Amino acid sequence: MFPTERPRRLRRTAALRHLVAETSLTPDDLVAPLFVGEGLDEPRPISSLPGHVQHTLTSLHDEVRALRDVGVKGVILFGVPVHKDDRGTGAYDPSGIVQIALRSLRDEFGDDVVLMADLCLDEYITHGHCGVLDHHGNVDNDATLELYARAAIVQADAGAAIVAPSGMMDGQVGAIRAALDGEGFVETVVLAYAAKFASSLYGPFREAVRVEILGGGDRRGYQQDWRNRREALREARADVSEGADIVMVKPAMTYLDVVADLRRELDVPVSAYHVSGEYAMVKAAGERGWIDATAVAIEQLTAVRRAGADFVLTYFAHEVAEVLAG
Repeated sequence: MFPTERPRRLRRTAALRHLVAETSLTPDDLVAPLFVGEGLDEPRPISSLPGHVQHTLTSLHDEVRALRDVGVKGVILFGVPVHKDDRGTGAYDPSGIVQIALRSLRDEFGDDVVLMADLCLDEYITHGHCGVLDHHGNVDNDATLELYARAAIVQADAGAAIVAPSGMMDGQVGAIRAALDGEGFVETVVLAYAAKFASSLYGPFREAVRVEILGGGDRRGYQQDWRNRREALREARADVSEGADIVMVKPAMTYLDVVADLRRELDVPVSAYHVSGEYAMVKAAGERGWIDATAVAIEQLTAVRRAGADFVLTYFAHEVAEVLAG
């Protein structure tokens, strides 16, 4: 007459639903991407990332303190320099803006907050690519690796607990791991952007860091083809073999199958980057009253966790953590 299994019994009240939930989302699972600008007198709003700014050092400290207070224990820094050049020297200058910020944050927060640094050249280089160019105008993979290694050392020395190479150069993890170990930074963690796709969802981020690829070019020659799934696993395995401690999938929502693949096949922690375009779309729909943006953000971030990510980098970190902590 009646089914012996009645799953609805376990959905009757909020307390029951929480008790048997298969996936959790807490502030501990979130990492906040933050932008720090050089030469700013006050924070500069980012129009396509509502609620986010290019920080001054003072406002950066205020934000990290506020994040810590709502339970977010990880931040990743991106620099916005005043000057760029064709070698991206600000990325590996000990006096570069991210290195200054890292030292300052380390002095205040110590090990209470996990300080991460994005490791790439695009924010600091005139042409907007993730590496230096050869005489044909192509990204020179091996010459770029030498600069990544230099950047890793100065970031670790400045206080980064985690360096996160995002340029998708072949062999970048191995070059960085060797450089760190050679300078005694054996405890510095390498978080590899192992499956970073040539996505159309990065636009707001490029506004945030003032990056434009000159000449109408793109990064499809080194970022992964968004149509490929098996390739992502090959890349991630290669990064782990070179010494990656954590691997990342970027973007998150449109690549949940890849997150699940990496979680199933690899033994290292897996993260995902809920990127600027994913944030901006939810925010825009929320501002028009079409959706409850915060509720959708929580649903999406929980889906990323359900797919297998151990933690998520997201521009919703502060907003969502306040709800979760409340």
